[in-house]
Amino acid sequence: MSETARIGSRVVATGHYQPDRVLTNDELATIVETSDEWIRLRTGIATRRIARDDETVVDLAEAAGRDALDSGDVTADEIDLVIVASCTSDQRSPNTAGRVAQRLGLNGPAIIDVNVACSGYVHALAVADQAIRAGSATTALVIGAEKLSAYTDWTDRTTCVLVADAAGAMILQRTDRPTVSDVTWGSVPELAGAVRIEPPAEKFAQEGKSVFKWGISAAEGLARQSVRRAGYELSEIGVFVSHQANLRIIEPLARQLGLTDAIVATDITASGNTSAASIPLAFSKLAKAGELPADTPTLLFGFGGGFAYAGLVIRTP
Repeated sequence: MSETARIGSRVVATGHYQPDRVLTNDELATIVETSDEWIRLRTGIATRRIARDDETVVDLAEAAGRDALDSGDVTADEIDLVIVASCTSDQRSPNTAGRVAQRLGLNGPAIIDVNVACSGYVHALAVADQAIRAGSATTALVIGAEKLSAYTDWTDRTTCVLVADAAGAMILQRTDRPTVSDVTWGSVPELAGAVRIEPPAEKFAQEGKSVFKWGISAAEGLARQSVRRAGYELSEIGVFVSHQANLRIIEPLARQLGLTDAIVATDITASGNTSAASIPLAFSKLAKAGELPADTPTLLFGFGGGFAYAGLVIRTP
């Protein structure tokens, strides 16, 4: 990729948080008619984390944000923009970003919540990058946080085996050598109701076959488009972090893209589907485990409820 002299952003720190409680497939089999074998075969999930009843989306987001601040050289006073991506926030106002800013002791940043469900984090990251490019911010804390367990029908084995709770975060900072690319984003109107939490049930529901079909057919072309728009060749991508929806989508998509030598995030196995939290959670876990080589082009690609998608390329810090 050729270097261009322009103002943009780079990732300088990551963080994440998962609740203590581990819910195994065997335990789920005591709640609903299912089995460890059935769940692993259809989703790739072995375990997932579930928040306490008194643990809120704000709590999860705060913990991930604090971890990101503790992991980098950025101080709380430097954060002038907070964006939280979530579709499970439990309060209308003040928004989650505002509560997180308050709890972290930030100095009056702009506060924005984004709800694009499973692709929400890439949307939020793109908005933060665009704000920095425009000169509206210099240092942004971008968080994805979900408490899907609060919106789960635990009698529906097609959905309850998927969901989990978590939060992940990144800090973006202004630079004249940007490493966050332009975003490729859009929606699929005919699938608008394929993944939803809506009245009267207010429970997570999806048309699983439609989502799976889209994931193994349409996602490839859009992911390729994301890489091209970012100014890279697929052969340059060293890390691939997609929304952790289902291992049966993640692995075929990586193969379709020819990313056989890339590091492919498969945190779905240990953490389940955490919607907007899944991409920053998986990325942060790889980073903190020392598994990400520095300055490596990384494709982030989210898709899901709405039905929406978003992809961009960052370089690892």
